Amino acid sequence: MTKFVFVTGGVVSSIGKGIVAASLGRLLKSRDYSVSILKLDPYINVDPGTMSPFQHGEVFVTKDGAETDLDLGHYERFTDTPMSRLNSVTTGAVYQSVINRERRGDYNGGTVQVIPHITNEIKERIKRVAQDTNPDVVITEIGGTVGDIESLPFLEAIRQFRKEVGRQNVLYMHVTLAPWIASAGEMKTKPTQHSVKELRSIGIQPDILVCRCDRPLPPGIKEKLSEFCDVPVECVITSQDANSIYEVPLVLEREGLAQQTLEHLQMEQRQPDLRQWQTLVERLYSPKYQVEIAIVGKYVRLSDAYLSVVEAVRHAAITTYGELRLRWVNSEKLETESVANYLEGVDGIVVPGGFGTRGVDGKIAAIKYAREHQIPFLGLCLGMQCAAIEWARNVAGLPDANSSEFDSHSLNPVIHLLPEQHDVVDLGGTMRLGLYACKMLPNTIAFKHYQEEVVYERHRHRYEFNNAYRNLLLESGYVISGTSPDGRLVEIIEYPHHPFFVACQFHPEFQSSPSKPHPLFTGFLEAAIGRSHPTTNFQTPAEVG
Repeated sequence: MTKFVFVTGGVVSSIGKGIVAASLGRLLKSRDYSVSILKLDPYINVDPGTMSPFQHGEVFVTKDGAETDLDLGHYERFTDTPMSRLNSVTTGAVYQSVINRERRGDYNGGTVQVIPHITNEIKERIKRVAQDTNPDVVITEIGGTVGDIESLPFLEAIRQFRKEVGRQNVLYMHVTLAPWIASAGEMKTKPTQHSVKELRSIGIQPDILVCRCDRPLPPGIKEKLSEFCDVPVECVITSQDANSIYEVPLVLEREGLAQQTLEHLQMEQRQPDLRQWQTLVERLYSPKYQVEIAIVGKYVRLSDAYLSVVEAVRHAAITTYGELRLRWVNSEKLETESVANYLEGVDGIVVPGGFGTRGVDGKIAAIKYAREHQIPFLGLCLGMQCAAIEWARNVAGLPDANSSEFDSHSLNPVIHLLPEQHDVVDLGGTMRLGLYACKMLPNTIAFKHYQEEVVYERHRHRYEFNNAYRNLLLESGYVISGTSPDGRLVEIIEYPHHPFFVACQFHPEFQSSPSKPHPLFTGFLEAAIGRSHPTTNFQTPAEVG
């Protein structure tokens, strides 16, 4: 039978519940247990697809095309397990489902209430994950902070859940804060005590406490928390700040998190195999080459807006022994100021995705700079579209080339709306979303790194390359190295007379993980390190072993 772990958070938001849940997933997988991780988000949006990146960070896209919370990216990267739309549940989606049932008459005229109808829907969503993939353990992270009014239905649902599936099949884990007060010279337990008191007031007694702190919890503090929060002292876990999120699973393993979880759930204690994870952390902390990468976008004030891009670059840096330095460049600045002032000296340039016209001309200017100065370049989604516009304007002789997204009256729309999108009114979930096949052209930069004739990548966009301009770009020197299997849609473009100049219509960052870096990012990092360290000779994965 599937076991269930529920991860709640207290005291402050952004305490690290997602990383704790993902780390526990990795630790259980290292013991050969199958895992699925579910995120329950209390906001009323149906999904994050229409939310501003400044408010919510990036939108992570699953293989089946769900637009989800960025924490699902952590889940996939840590566990190497693809998630689906079942793994992301919001208040909006729950209420939408219940209201739809009410409109159909499914409740036989009864009064629809938070309890039992909303809580039953939440419990059903949790059970659906277990039924769909039949994992050994389902880890469920409840968004928000205990005490938030919008989280109450979710907390009530997981309180009821233990009674329905059996106490031995459910574990409650509470992530909280143990701050060090410098003026007092001591660590304080009151925030954790009050948070646990709040949780217990709604009927949930945590089985494990994970305490976020900037130094190890002294034995006396662990004993005090154990006493006041009614948790065994061995279940008070230190989650000390780490230099990298990828070190957290190793920190929690040393603290015994997985061991205590398995003991509570009455599961077999197995020897973990974390050798691969330890190796990647060692590589992360023992780089050989410094490399500076510029990320040119319009949401750079919040790095979480490009979280998967940053992590994919970091994964490639780990495998190439690169000491990664990021230079955040606001693309709007490049529209009115000197591009060289912002990009001079970088070893590589990434132009990620986005929507809307703001900052686009700055992205195009950055791409031109990368092309002309032979700086390794990787364009993602909108970055690919901007690369096509830049080439059309500056090489192919179409100075007024544009995208119909930015100029609906453009005489040369090298990027245009998909025909099937012309009548779409709603914005949420109506794009080309999820996994699609891409057929590779042999003897290209992209094929060199993929080494596969057909690959599958995740998409999130409405606009496509306009085939009316395909021959023009090919004749002027561009190469189309990837298309849809029928050849109709352009997926990858590249410039062969360049160290690395590749742009793709999809989002390869969503399929990168520290244990399996994405080949396009690896190729890009190798080229960037080759620029800063010309004598570098990279080993193949087989040589590295």
